[in-house]
This record gives sequence, C-alpha cells and structure tokens, in this order.
Amino acid sequence: MTDASLQSLVSSQTALRRTFAIISHPDAGKTTLTEKLLLYSGMVRTAGMVRGRKGGKATSSDWMAMEQERGISITASAMQFPYKGTTVNLLDTPGHQDFSEDTYRTLTAADSAVMVIDAAKGVETQTRKLFAVCRMRAIPILTFINKMDLPTRDPFDLMHEVEEVLGIKAAPLNWPIGTGREFAGVVDCRTFEVSLFKRSAQGGSSRAEITQMPLEEFKKQNLVDADVLAKLAYELELLSVAGNQFDDKSFLRGEVTPVFFGSALTNFGVEPFFDNFVALAPSPRETLAIQDDGNEVLIDPTNEHFSAFIFKIQANMNPKHRDSMAFMRVCSGRFEREMTVKHHRLNKEIRLARSYSLVAQDRNTVESAFPGDIVGVINPGAFAIGDTISEQGGFNFKGMPQFSTECVAQIRPKEVMKHKAFEKGLKQLLDEGAVQLLRSYDHPEGAPMVAAVGRLQFEVLQYRLKSEYNVETQIDVLPYQESAWLIGDPRELRKPQSAGLALDVQGRVVVLFTGAWERKFVLERNPQHQLKDFAH
Repeated sequence: MTDASLQSLVSSQTALRRTFAIISHPDAGKTTLTEKLLLYSGMVRTAGMVRGRKGGKATSSDWMAMEQERGISITASAMQFPYKGTTVNLLDTPGHQDFSEDTYRTLTAADSAVMVIDAAKGVETQTRKLFAVCRMRAIPILTFINKMDLPTRDPFDLMHEVEEVLGIKAAPLNWPIGTGREFAGVVDCRTFEVSLFKRSAQGGSSRAEITQMPLEEFKKQNLVDADVLAKLAYELELLSVAGNQFDDKSFLRGEVTPVFFGSALTNFGVEPFFDNFVALAPSPRETLAIQDDGNEVLIDPTNEHFSAFIFKIQANMNPKHRDSMAFMRVCSGRFEREMTVKHHRLNKEIRLARSYSLVAQDRNTVESAFPGDIVGVINPGAFAIGDTISEQGGFNFKGMPQFSTECVAQIRPKEVMKHKAFEKGLKQLLDEGAVQLLRSYDHPEGAPMVAAVGRLQFEVLQYRLKSEYNVETQIDVLPYQESAWLIGDPRELRKPQSAGLALDVQGRVVVLFTGAWERKFVLERNPQHQLKDFAH
C-alpha cells in the first residue's frame, strides 16, 4: 500500500472513531449505563445489573471478582464495539474516589467524556473532581442525567447546579416527559419529536420499546396525565425563552455540555442519548508531544506513521493466562499485529506480537487498529505507564502526572516462605500504578511502604495478592494522611518530628504528613523549599 493510500485509509477510519470515558460519582449509574450501551450496540444480548439478584448476570465491564462481589468498579476497563456506522471505544472508569488516579490516567486516552449525574443528588464531590480533570485537558463533555424513573430534583435546578458548580453552560437536547413513576419519555428540543417508552417484562435487560411521534400529535392523544402534559408545555416554553442554545463549536471547546435525561436501569432515554452521542462526539484529534530537541509538536492522527502511548497496565485479567496487559491508545497511523516499533524510553525496538481488544475478560486478537482505538498488548516487563511507542521515534507524548497519596502502610507476607511470590505479585501490582512503593529516607533498606490515594486500595491490594498470587498479607496502616513531593534539599528541611520523609521508586523525596497543620508548618518554615501534589 502506498503512503497516500494508507493515509487515506487512516483518515477515513479515524473519522469513524468515537473514544470516550464515562465519569461519575459512585452509585450514579455509570456502570449500568455502560452495560446498556453494550446492549444497544448488540455486543450483549441481555444486560447484567450491577447489583443483580443472587445468581443473576454480572456486568460486562466489571470483570474482577471483587468488583462483582461489591457492585463497584475498581479498575478502568476498555471495550470496543460498532454502533450505527461508527466504531466506539468505551473507557469505563472507577467512580470511587479511592481509585481516582486510575480514572485520571484513563481520561488521557479519551477524546470526550460522558458525565452521569444522579437526578436525585445532582453534582457530587467525585463528579466535580473528574470534571476538573476534563476541563484541564479541554475534553468535550456530554451530560446524562440518570434515574429519572425515581424521585428526582427539578430538571431546571439540576441544570442550574451543573452551571454553578462546574462553570459550564448546560444546553438540554432533550427534555423529560414526567419524572419518577410518571417518567414516560423524552422530547427532542431541536426537532420536537417525542420518544415514548414502554416497560418490558424483562425489565432493563432488554431494549426499551419506543414509539415516536411529533409533539403536536402527542398532545392530541392523551397518552399521559393532563398535569404531566401541562407541566411539559410550560417547561418547553420556558426553555425556548431562557434555555441555553447548543452550539457544536462551543461544545468541542468545552464551553457547553449537551444535557440528556433518562434511566439507565429501565433503558428509557438510552438509545436517543447514544444516537446523539455518536453524532456529536469528536473523532480523534491531534495529540501534543515533546520532540527530542524540547520543542512541542502536534501529532496528526491521520499521519500514516503509527504512534501510541501506554495509559494503563493490568496484571492477571484472565487467570488462565496469568500475564500482564499494557493498554495503549493509538494516536496516529495504523497499528498492525506483529509490527516492530521504537520504544522511546528504553531506546530500543520491540515487537508487538500478541495484541487484543477486550470486552471484560474476553480477548479477541487485533490484526489492525486506527487512531482512537484502544489495544491491549502483552507486557513482557518492558512497558510502563506513560511510555511512547512509534514507527519513527524522535518525540514523547506528554507524560501522565502521578498524584500524591493520602494513605501509607507497611505490608508483609504472613508466611515467610511466600516472600518470593509476594515480591513478584507486589511488583506487578505496583506496575499498574494503583499503589506507590516508598522506602524510608533515613533507612531505605528497611521494610517497604505502600501508599495510595484511598484506603480501599489496600483492601484491593491484599485481595489480589491472595486471589492471584496465593499470598496472605499483613497491612499495618501508618498515621500519615497527606503527602507531597519535596523540591529542595531534604537535609535542610525544618519539619515536625511526627512528619516523615520517604523515597519513591525514582529516588524523589516525599514528605509524609499526619495532618494539614504539618504541611502548613513546613511551608511557613521553609520558604526555600516547595511541595508538589503531583509529579511526572
């Protein structure tokens, strides 16, 4: 294939890609919505529930046993599926704040994000944090206000809160017909086409039956109570006078978020939302990189030369394989199985022989992939989070920040004879970036410490060491509640005796605080030093 024909192929395939992440506060319905998108794409015949009945089907995106037991997303998962002429790459992220670092890294691989909001609770803490990351990266955001079939807050209040708390204009592209038990459908705010939904005997495990008609026809048929119809007429009139107008360019700049209403549990509003998503969400765009000479450059996705970066590493996704998988985001050109690429950090060539696309634990061999696609490749110990690989070399994609931790503990195997398996398992899980390894600054040869954003990460660490490496461990949580990287000479640092000093795996000095007052003390007494909450 000539360079011109390859570039034409890459350009046409790139235009079909939609790569996005779903973000939300825990329990807003993010994983349920993920499952329903798989249902509507045809990837699953019946949708599993996050908290199904005993013996019920588990969700596809929550593949880890601990996720299925607890009904929460612990690790980000990547899935690819076709939808109405497009190729969708869906990145499901953990909602729990203790796993936020995994979510931050996953967002670097997304071209857009879907923000799921609980209609009864509005904008919650974790939603604000994740939204801030999207804003930093200028990621366009679509909003899905979920659980409209349950008691809800007023839709206008919800949109006002999105604008006030998140600082972005909210433009509804559809509007709910009733709320709670009376939630019957949505009206398209641009075409005034009504989509009425019918509950099925299978509940939310199958597609919702939809009847569509013009709004004026809907008003004549008395299909809902008169007070619901009157309220709808009033709200649509109010929107026409005071509502924000949607504009594609403002959306792509991250200045306005299109808002949709629905219920992921019953599937009401899911299909209209997803149809709008594939029409509005951007295809892959240019990616910022740093050339070897230090200058910045934008890598065009339609460039015929392949490039990608590693944003996630996951060990033991399938117990039968017992391997480590590195997830890469294709940024330009065409990926082909068996291709040899330049590994920029190691400055050597590496062959990408075993490559897969995944839905949960199911692996399918990938022969080729294009910009926006997420490909899992077997990690022979060569890859680290943030690595750049390409055909040509000469640059590195911008590195991913590592965030300061809030929990520190010492960990050791309960059985001395399991120490070798313990070290192997700990190394693989540390490579995933969920926890960080620290050693005492004064006694680096002493027992290692693990540090995490949240304490639940320690439970996951112990669970996985037991289930995947057959090692039971003892965790001793230390009193530290904050940490920061130190810029300056640690030997000249004035600090309270209760604060600690540690070294990370790269030899950088980390200050450990038992409380906020210690951090304030260090900043006041050491004007020649700096504290950083994240590092590259």
